[in-house]
Amino acid sequence: MTPGIGKRVTFPAHGEAERPQRAGWEDAAGQDPAPALSPAFPSPPPQGEMESGGAADIPSSVARERNRRDRTDQKARPKRDVHGWLILDKPVGMTSTHAVSVVKRLFSAKRAGHAGTLDPLASGCLPIALGEATKTVMYVMDGRKHYRFTVRWGEERDTDDAEGRSVATSEERPSAEAIRALLPQFTGTIEQVPPRYSAIKIEGERAYDIARDGEAVELKPRAIDIHRLELLDTPDADHADFAAECGKGAYVRALARDIGRALGCFGHVSALRRTAVGSFTEADMIPLAQLEALCDRAAIGEANLADALLPVSTALDDIPALAVSRADAARLQRGHAVLMRGRDAPIVHGTIYVTVAGQLVALAEMDRGEIVPKRVFNLAGVHGRAGRQQGV
Repeated sequence: MTPGIGKRVTFPAHGEAERPQRAGWEDAAGQDPAPALSPAFPSPPPQGEMESGGAADIPSSVARERNRRDRTDQKARPKRDVHGWLILDKPVGMTSTHAVSVVKRLFSAKRAGHAGTLDPLASGCLPIALGEATKTVMYVMDGRKHYRFTVRWGEERDTDDAEGRSVATSEERPSAEAIRALLPQFTGTIEQVPPRYSAIKIEGERAYDIARDGEAVELKPRAIDIHRLELLDTPDADHADFAAECGKGAYVRALARDIGRALGCFGHVSALRRTAVGSFTEADMIPLAQLEALCDRAAIGEANLADALLPVSTALDDIPALAVSRADAARLQRGHAVLMRGRDAPIVHGTIYVTVAGQLVALAEMDRGEIVPKRVFNLAGVHGRAGRQQGV
């Protein structure tokens, strides 16, 4: 057992019909087809190759066949070097893994990965790294995440969202005043027990896999940061809309669960949209249908794929940058350290990113004027521009 994470305990399994079948879990809850988000922040309609019913309606065999087709298609097409960040406005019903597979296929990219899973039943900001951008994923994952979500009062579910099995109910309904009065208790650094159905590993297995196999999952509380938590609206007695800004490791589903318990009425997330991850915001997002249209136009020479990408260095906005000469850049790219002397020596310590003529060269450590490369970048091929072109 991994220290400080939790443990597993066998208990009688639920019937197969009752057991939630999730395609993926993360630090965000899913969306309930009823009710939808309030008009204050409507979720975009489903787009692309997805099932309108959400992850629970997609049999595992269908998901496997989808991924097999994607892999087959990718193998059949020649791969190319594509570098940059694609900020997908992920539609409801699509897993993050499938989203990465689709984007990788559309770009015929050699490498791709995402910077933080977004649940199939949630929509919004899914940063996808292509090529050399995969070396910067950790810096995006450490960034703050912004959400808008709806809580349905009166019922707690074992998944802490609309897809799970009801485990507690109440006829009580909180007033807006009671909700607002409670929120300071859930702001700042707090202790949170992650959902049983989460991607946290216990003895090498994901918690959601253990829970689906009919075993109890006991996860220990851990410290997380909630930088902002605001009540936006109470459209009716059963629902409340919130906005939250969370640090790494926070679970919106667990937040809704704990607020419901504290109010004495129970609750679960019924709708969720992620609006920002780190420096990536809604202004950077591109819907899947729009991306597919761009790739179709690019295939016949009427558009440029780079129009949809942000530069690799966008993920490093919070890290000091240092410009060097072409000679020093060449040394760094060969993995050699560079010593800056005299007036050229910057007063910087710690992690930096190095550029030459505005192009990213390396991630490095700076100490006493010496630049020691840790990650070297080769941006030959298609790469993101200074700003994504709007209307592509």
